[in-house]
Amino acid sequence: QVQLVESGGGLVQAGGSLRLSCAASGRTLGIVFVAWFRQAPGKNREFVSRIVWYGGSTSYADSVKGRFTISRDNAGKNTVYLQMNSLKPEDTAVYYCASGRVNSNLREAYNSWGQGTQVTVSS
Repeated sequence: QVQLVESGGGLVQAGGSLRLSCAASGRTLGIVFVAWFRQAPGKNREFVSRIVWYGGSTSYADSVKGRFTISRDNAGKNTVYLQMNSLKPEDTAVYYCASGRVNSNLREAYNSWGQGTQVTVSS
């Protein structure tokens, strides 16, 4: 089993920045992909970004491309970051990290999830 713990959420004004962290523990050798998803009130959970655990290749949803950057700590901390710049009120959501072994934007492809961290962007 892989355990994931997110942190770094908070309240920020539009145009501001936040950096989310996702710390992985447990059977991390089995991780192939780590992704960030988000879920706003009354909406479905949607894909935000994904990184290849061993290799660093990344992908992004169109809505965050150019504003968000996903990265992995290379100092052995088993942590993935999501740097969020130029935040907009529509970025307000609970952000979840997830791990899996399939290259997919679908939540069903990920079998380990964190508890989520709230991001609120005020206008």
